[in-house]
Amino acid sequence: MVMNASLEQKFQRAAGVVCKQGLFPFPVNDTSISIIKHVVGDSEDELDLVCAFKSKASQTMEELTGSSGFSSEDVRRIADTLARKGLIFNQPSGSGIMVYRLLPLMNVGLMEYKFMGELTGDKAEKKLALLFEKLMTEVRDNIQRNYDQLLPTFKMAPAVDRTVASTAGEDGRTIRVIRVDKVVETPEEFILPSQSVEEIIGKFDDIAVGHCFCRQRRKVLGDGCATQAPTLNCFTFGKSARHTTAQGFARKVTKEEALKIMKEAEAAGLVHKAYHPASNESRPETSICNCCKDCCDAIRMWREGALPLINSTYYVSEIDTDLCTGCGTCVDLCPTDAISLNAENVAERDADVCLGCGVCARFCPDEAISLKEGLRKVFIPPQRFREGQTSGITDPRKP
Repeated sequence: MVMNASLEQKFQRAAGVVCKQGLFPFPVNDTSISIIKHVVGDSEDELDLVCAFKSKASQTMEELTGSSGFSSEDVRRIADTLARKGLIFNQPSGSGIMVYRLLPLMNVGLMEYKFMGELTGDKAEKKLALLFEKLMTEVRDNIQRNYDQLLPTFKMAPAVDRTVASTAGEDGRTIRVIRVDKVVETPEEFILPSQSVEEIIGKFDDIAVGHCFCRQRRKVLGDGCATQAPTLNCFTFGKSARHTTAQGFARKVTKEEALKIMKEAEAAGLVHKAYHPASNESRPETSICNCCKDCCDAIRMWREGALPLINSTYYVSEIDTDLCTGCGTCVDLCPTDAISLNAENVAERDADVCLGCGVCARFCPDEAISLKEGLRKVFIPPQRFREGQTSGITDPRKP
């Protein structure tokens, strides 16, 4: 398709606005521009509305008509189309005022919503999956080139997600929790978030479930999940649930069905990761992912040297070395490789990289692992390549 110069410029401008959204900005390059072209097509009205978010990512109808120059009827029509395409979140605020928010390329945005629904198996789906894979490779290469300069910035970033531990063993037993006999120190305005999926589900009337976008995208790329984990377990709550169901990304479920799916995810060894608006854990959860070690984009991007893992958690695993028989189950299951066997064939845990997810404790056949309380932020820097290599990643935590 031959495009006129003005349309090409609009694609570039729109990509520039979208790439600025979210916690981590993405490069405006041929790949990110191609993603916008692929998703939006040649609709200049849609590109113009995207560009209207340049100065402010969330706008009311009154603000958006002013920034875009469109009538309210046109804004509603175009925004509805962009919402179905995964680029705009359009839901009323708590006071009933409709708010339109431009979404980022990923985490949580366009990529997640495009692969959250039923897969079509068509060529367009495969092309989009390949474009996102190429973009992540480019991000990784840029991080590796500028590793030392970027690391301090990463360390200042808030937790992207929050681990909600599984506290039930594989056989239904309750995992031992080591209580801390002191008040957890938090800022005055901080509200300690819910520490169980049961408590989170109980808070919401609107709950929706869609497919895991990470495992779905890997499947499209021909890279099936090594853990063979189920996919229908990506949850949204409240306003986010109303949005995902309205756009066809997910379907409504009851509290009972949600709990059943969560328990199936735990049985598959998946990690519950909760998301909060703007990473503010004092605000109610918007979603829960159920992540596997193999496909989770956050874990893969860390492992492949693209981005750090920044997580909030309320627990850390504790290993009873007298009970450990060195079977290695926990080593295989740990999503961040926080556990290894020492020279005596006994499991050892690196607390700095433990997400406190409880998967190791759930599946330990010797009941040698407990969970110790303690609210903390886990920061794991991206794995680092040796100079000139694209594999054989080194761990920056080790000399």
